[in-house]
Parts: sequence; structure tokens; C-alpha cells
Amino acid sequence: MRLTYLACDLRTGRVAEDLVALRPTQPLTRHLGAVTSGQFSLGLAGAPPEWEAATDPGRTVLVGVDPDTAQIAWSGITLTRRGGSSSILQLGAATPEAYLGRRYPGTYSATGADRSTVMAALVAAVAADGPPLAIDSTASGQSMDYASADGDDRTVLSQLQTISGMGSPEFTVDTVWADAAQSAIQFVLRIRPAIGVQPAAPEAVFDMPGCITDYELAESYEDGKGATEVIATGEGEGTTRALSPPQSATALILGGWCRWQYRYAPGSGITSTSQLSVHAATALAQMRTGTRAWSVTAAASAAPRIGRDWGLGDNVRVQITRSPRHPSGAEVVARAYGWALDPEADQVSPILLEDT
Repeated sequence: MRLTYLACDLRTGRVAEDLVALRPTQPLTRHLGAVTSGQFSLGLAGAPPEWEAATDPGRTVLVGVDPDTAQIAWSGITLTRRGGSSSILQLGAATPEAYLGRRYPGTYSATGADRSTVMAALVAAVAADGPPLAIDSTASGQSMDYASADGDDRTVLSQLQTISGMGSPEFTVDTVWADAAQSAIQFVLRIRPAIGVQPAAPEAVFDMPGCITDYELAESYEDGKGATEVIATGEGEGTTRALSPPQSATALILGGWCRWQYRYAPGSGITSTSQLSVHAATALAQMRTGTRAWSVTAAASAAPRIGRDWGLGDNVRVQITRSPRHPSGAEVVARAYGWALDPEADQVSPILLEDT
């Protein structure tokens, strides 16, 4: 599997150059609600005449396109460029979420607003003087009171992540074609109760034997990954610090599990006990019986195609006929919270978490 690469203007989204000599030097990755980075090399002998303007840090976007589907598989804002006596230029880029980590929304407050509405408003506050960014939001069905002050020095990204940490909604930034002629790109901030689709019987199947070349199931009850009682902490110190009431997996404890306690701060600036309680309950639901993460490596050319058959947040199916870990086979449905794609090695690795 190979991608073709374009350089686009960050402010307008217009395609500037074909970068036929650009190659990733590490797998391309994406994660729900987070920034990921990519490293590239550009052979100057095969670069277009205007390569310098087309790769200017802070002003351009590197875009990888799947030629078989004509869909954008990955994009990253160019942030670093290194070169000298070598004929190879080194470029570093970060997914579009990185821009939201460099903007501050100012003072904002809302009372009894849907969480999705709050997230969209925080992003809309920084729409001026930015890249072409559309907001595609669906109501979460969960209301909240929210307040942030400009003096808190909290970026848009950090505030989105704090709200998303309450369990819903989730967010990601997709890169799509802005027109049918594919002459420009656009960023789209997706805000959903859950990103992607989560059917009980997904059609995208990673199988062994089949497209899977290697897999591992990692189960953990380490600190931060397993707990039967969670407390979320907020702003303040000592007796003035905001704390959620303990959220406990009572049925498990009564059924014989030990009380494993976990305390954490879900984000800065939280003083509401009710918000902290939601964060703690969400964390408990994810951690009460520990985590089960599937690390799957598959041949990208034989596996379900990213962007066509499955995407970020989707459920996929893993089918193992037989292996040393699963001598009788295994079949599970797990959700893709992220992925890594190494087109040069023809490898794709969904990051899958099984609902426990």
C-alpha cells in the first residue's frame, strides 16, 4: 500500500504541490481526541521547484492520499524542517488537532448547555485567522454548566479534552476534500456522542490466518488501568480542594473483588463537584475490571481499508483461528481508538480496546 503526498496552504487549504519524493520515516498515526505527529524525508533531487514555500513550517499541511480510494488518509501541519549539506530534507508535522492546542478561546461561560454546544462554542471562538475549519456537531444529550477565564491559560484543545473526559461527547478533526476537483482541503471538527460507528457485528474483519501477521492481547490492572473505586480531584489544595464523592463498583466488591482505589485530576480548572463525579464515574466504568487491548499488525494491502471499510472510533472484528495464546481460537469485537499506518512496509495496526 502506498500513499501519494501533497503540500497544501494551511490558511486556505489550496493544494500547492505534488511531493512525489516525500516519504514517511515512521508510521503515520491517529488517535481519538489527541494530537499525533509524523516524520518525513524529502529528497530534494525529486522535489518541485517551489518545495521551500510548499513545506514552510507553520504555513503548510502535508497530506497523504490513498490513490485506490482517492480519500485523504492522513494530514499533518508542518512544524519543523531541517536540512543542510545533505540532499535529504527532514520534515515534522502534527495532526490538525495541534492547531487547537495553540489557540486560546478567552473567557467563556454557559449554563445548562449541551456539552457538544459548549465544545463547538470554544472552537468557534478561535475561528478567525485560522485554517479552513468547519464544525460538524451532534448533541450529546448531556447538559452542563461551564466557565473558563482567559487568565486560566487553557487552550481550546485542553478544554475539549477535559469535557470529552466526562465520557461524551468525543471529538476528532478529519481532513476532507473541499471541492469535487480536489483542489483544496478542509478540516472538519467532528463532535459526536461517540465518534465512528459501533455495530455489534462489524463488517471489517482482521483475521488470522488472513491479513493479520502478528497480534498480542495485553491485559492490565496496573495503576491507572484498573480500579474498583475512583475519586476525581479538582482545583484547590488540602481541605479546599474539590473532590468527587467516591465512585465504587459496589457489585464487584460485594462479589469478591478487592477495593482498588484510584485518584486522578481529569483537567485543570474544574471546581464543580458534579462534573468531577461524572469524570470519576466514567473512569470507573472503563477501569473496573481492567483493560484488554489488542495490538494487531496486518498487511495493509490485504486488510480492511482505512477510510473505506473502517475508521477512527469504529468497531472492528478480530478473528483468530488458532495461536499459542488462543489455542481454541478467539473472536472479539473491539473499538479502534487509534491506528498506525506504515505504507512503506505495507502494515496497518489498529489500536483496539475491548469493552470489558
